[in-house]
Amino acid sequence: MSTDTSTGAATGTSTGGAAGAGGGTATIKKPRRRRAPAHEAPGLTWRAKLRRDWPLLVMNLPMLLIVVAFWWIPALGNVIAFQDYNPYTDGILGSPVIGFTNFALLFEDPQFLRAIANTLSITAFQLVFYFPVPILLALLLNSIVSARLRAFVQGVVYMPFFFSWVLVIAIFQQMFGGAGLLAQILREHGYEGVDWMTNSDTFILLITSQTIWKDAGWGAIIFLAALSTIDPHLYEAAAVDGARRWRRMWHITLPGLRPVIVLLLILRLGDALNVGFEQFMLQRSAVGSEASEVFDTFVYWSGLRTGDLGYGAAAGLFKGLVGLLLILAANRVAHAMGERGVYSRS
Repeated sequence: MSTDTSTGAATGTSTGGAAGAGGGTATIKKPRRRRAPAHEAPGLTWRAKLRRDWPLLVMNLPMLLIVVAFWWIPALGNVIAFQDYNPYTDGILGSPVIGFTNFALLFEDPQFLRAIANTLSITAFQLVFYFPVPILLALLLNSIVSARLRAFVQGVVYMPFFFSWVLVIAIFQQMFGGAGLLAQILREHGYEGVDWMTNSDTFILLITSQTIWKDAGWGAIIFLAALSTIDPHLYEAAAVDGARRWRRMWHITLPGLRPVIVLLLILRLGDALNVGFEQFMLQRSAVGSEASEVFDTFVYWSGLRTGDLGYGAAAGLFKGLVGLLLILAANRVAHAMGERGVYSRS
């Protein structure tokens, strides 16, 4: 019994020693390190990056030249907002600098304050009654099973986007004007005709309905694109678990659309002072300036028509500054909600 024990111990000791000896001479294979992609290569000089990326730079050069020529260089002309600008005698270089006088005159102008109030009220109204319409339209189009029927409906709802505002307003005039189809039907049935095209009290409803009819179909495109990125297996798994159509839309579709909705909402808030020009200019004589005066028409009448270009430039610069502040504020709110927003934090 003792002989077996000593033999086993010796065998174990010799085996362990052999393993230790073998371990001392064996080469340990280290895991291979992942090679960094080319764009992550450390220590690249700007010359090396230029040699690597010159095709992309050449491809973007024409667009960069267009932006510089038609955006950055003209933006330098905003300096006339701080001048008593006279384009005929002094020009930009010779006009005297008056500081923030034009901006002070803006806030003393009751027409400017009315234009701001009208613009913000129209923006708020359309955020509630127009902004959800392309989303609902995209959900409706996405639920159509027949591909031919979907293509036909898409073509019908996209078509008004390519109509000019002159044509859109003419169509609404024929439908809802004093001599329009609706007024004639009401008169034939013994009621008094209604002229919605000249009613300043319902003007905000009129322009919102025009915007919905013209732009909602085109606005649904981006939401349809976002819907196409949602994994269809999620719907199948939810249907297997017993989720009905409304449950699937609430828990799968809308969360999938949320990043796009937040992004477009931020961009719309940044464009809050831009509700259009042609649509309001064409209907100004019908409803009056009290209802139709918005920021862009104010800049046209007070700056271009009167020749006070420095005053109009001050109004335009104020519009751009307010839009920038609104985008930054809305983007911060999006980050607080966990969304990416227009740009992500570093």
